[in-house]
Amino acid sequence: MRTTIFAFALLMLGLGNAALAKTSAEDIEQAAHRFLEAFADEQSERGYTVTFETGTIDSRLALASCQAPLAVEFTGDPWRSAQPSLQVACEGERPWRMFVTASVAIEGPALVAARPLARGERVTLDMLTTQSVQVNASRRGVMRDAGKVQGMEVRRPVNSGSVITPDLLAAPDAVERGDHVIIVARRGAFAVTSRGKALASASVGEQVLVENLRSARTVRANVVGPGRVEIPM
Repeated sequence: MRTTIFAFALLMLGLGNAALAKTSAEDIEQAAHRFLEAFADEQSERGYTVTFETGTIDSRLALASCQAPLAVEFTGDPWRSAQPSLQVACEGERPWRMFVTASVAIEGPALVAARPLARGERVTLDMLTTQSVQVNASRRGVMRDAGKVQGMEVRRPVNSGSVITPDLLAAPDAVERGDHVIIVARRGAFAVTSRGKALASASVGEQVLVENLRSARTVRANVVGPGRVEIPM
C-alpha cells in the first residue's frame, strides 16, 4: 500500500512539473541563433558572408512550454535592413509568439561606379566595377547583375566608388514624343497591327497616348518595346 501511494505521489509530482514547464529566454535565444546560422550557411553557398548577433532577452521571461520545435522567421527583408526583427513562435497546444531583435550584416559583391556618372548618361559595362560591400546597409538595395543595368539611364550624378542602387537608374524611353510606332491590338492569340504616332515619351511598362494614323483616333496604349505599343481589343 505504501509503495502504491509513493508511486502515485511521484506520478503527480511529475505531472505537476510538466504543467509548470516553461519556454525560457535561453530556449528562444537558441532558436533564433540556429535560424540565423542556417541563413548564414545558405547565403555562404551563394557567395555572401553573413555575420549576426541576436538581441538580449530578459532572463526572467518564461512562456508556455512548446511541444513542437520553435518556428522562427524574419518579419522584414534582411537584404534591406541591418537590424531585421525575428518572430519566434510556438505552434503547439498553447500557441504564442514574440519578436526578437537582431543585427545582421551581409557582405558580398555589388556594382559600384568605376568613374563619376552624369545625369542622363546611358550605362555601359566600362562604367561599372564589382566590389564587396555590406549589401544590406541601405534600404534602397543594391544592383548585382551588370546585364540588367546596362543601357539604363542615370537619374542623378553618381560619385566614383558609390554603390549602384535601383533608385539611381531609370529605364530609358522606349518611345519619344512624335515617334512613329507600331500599334498592336491584341485579343488572346489574335492581333491586328496599325501605325501610330506617340503623343508623349514613355519607357517599357508605362502607358502613353498614341494617335492612330489611319483613324486619327487617340488611344491609351502600353509600351511593350522600342517603337511598339499594345492595346487590348
